[in-house]
Parts: sequence; C-alpha cells; structure tokens
Amino acid sequence: MPARAALYRELEPRARPGALSTTNLIIAGVIILAAFLAIIETEPTIGKPYAATFLTLQLAFGVLFCIEYAARLYAAGEDPRFKGKRFGRLRWIVTPSALIDAVALLPLFLTLASTSFYWLRFARIVRILRVVRLGRMSTAFDSVMAALYDRRFELWVSIIIAMLLMLFSASLLYFAEGQAQPEAFGSIPRALWWSIVTLTTIGYGDAYPITVLGKMCAAVIAVCGIGVIAMPTGIFAAAFSDAMQRRRDRESDDE
Repeated sequence: MPARAALYRELEPRARPGALSTTNLIIAGVIILAAFLAIIETEPTIGKPYAATFLTLQLAFGVLFCIEYAARLYAAGEDPRFKGKRFGRLRWIVTPSALIDAVALLPLFLTLASTSFYWLRFARIVRILRVVRLGRMSTAFDSVMAALYDRRFELWVSIIIAMLLMLFSASLLYFAEGQAQPEAFGSIPRALWWSIVTLTTIGYGDAYPITVLGKMCAAVIAVCGIGVIAMPTGIFAAAFSDAMQRRRDRESDDE
C-alpha cells in the first residue's frame, strides 16, 4: 500500500536514519509548545485571565495528538516488526512508545469528562510529561535505552541492595530511637522516611537521631548511603559510555 508506506516513512524515525521527517519535526515542535503552555498555565496570574484560550489550545493539541496516534496505528502495518502478523497492530499498541503516546491522550479525555480540580491538575501534569515522547525522535535515546537494557541485571541488583539497606536502616533506627522519638521513629514505616532521606544523601533534617546509639547507627548508615548512590550511578555511566561508543562505531562503519 503506497499511501501507508509513505505515511510510515513520515512518522517512523527508524525509517529515516540520520534525519527526522518534516512531519516529525512539526510534531516535536507541537509537543514542546504544548508542554510549555501547560507550564505557563500553572501561573495563576496568566492561567486565570486566559483560561478559555488555554483550554481551546489544549483541546486542539489533544485532537491533533489523537489524529497522530491513529495515523501511527495505521502505518504500523508497514513496520517489519509487525507487518503481516495477525495481531501486528495489537503488538504495536503495547510497545513502550505506543503506550506513552496513549498516555499523552489522557488530558483530552480528562478535560472533556471531568470538572474536578484534582483530575484537571493531573491532566495538566500529563500534558507537561508529553515531552517524554520526544525520545522516540532520537536515535541516541534508542542507543541509551538499549545499553540500559543490556545492564538490566546490574541495575536490578543495585536496586535490590538499596531497598534492603533502606529497610535494615529503618529497622535499626526504629530499635534505637523508637522510644525517644515515637513521632518520627515509632514504627518501621515512619523510620523508613528518615532512611530514604539519609541514604539518598538529601538530608532534609526534619527527623534525626538524638540518642547515642541512634547517632552511632546513623553515622554508619550515612556512610553506606554513599555506596547506594555510587552503584547505580556507575552502572548508568557505563551504559551511557557503551551507547556512545556503539554510535561512534556505527558512524565510522558508515563512512
């Protein structure tokens, strides 16, 4: 189908390696503009006087993104990963990029279906997060995601270690400080807040140990927090380095 093939080349970045189509450049610009307006709208001195204008623009953006989603769904039949398969389009719908596109449509339906201030604020946040869709326009983003996928085992190990250390730290401070400060450390869930803040090196200072035993435990936990941050940071840095090296290798091979 020539028309569908042409639409696929316009909408799918993989079909044009090295450069985005004019259609995708326009879509990227609209995504940035929609997110920018959603941010500006949160300022009461701007959002309230021009509420009708912002609503009209956001509805227009929502309709445009619906049309784009339908076009991508139609063009998915040309993708080699889904072409000629019985449930090809259904498989496309559950891909990460298609799911992100579907979430980007939520503000339109929430705006039309609800007048609740809570859901309208949620819709505004989703409108801002539409910028995530720009990732599909970048081959560098694909390279980084592939590198992170290759390092998924190391990432999971670091996440599990961090969660266990947070739980152990909260339990330790519950034992050491529970009686002295029941409001902050009277239970393990309460102490978990202090554990997260300390191990991530944020240190809000809203909860801290006051007993000698608690301070000693907190000192050891704080030192361990350096490793909690260092492990995933090192894994991410190695993944990014691998992605950039693969990109340079491909570019040198093309030359």
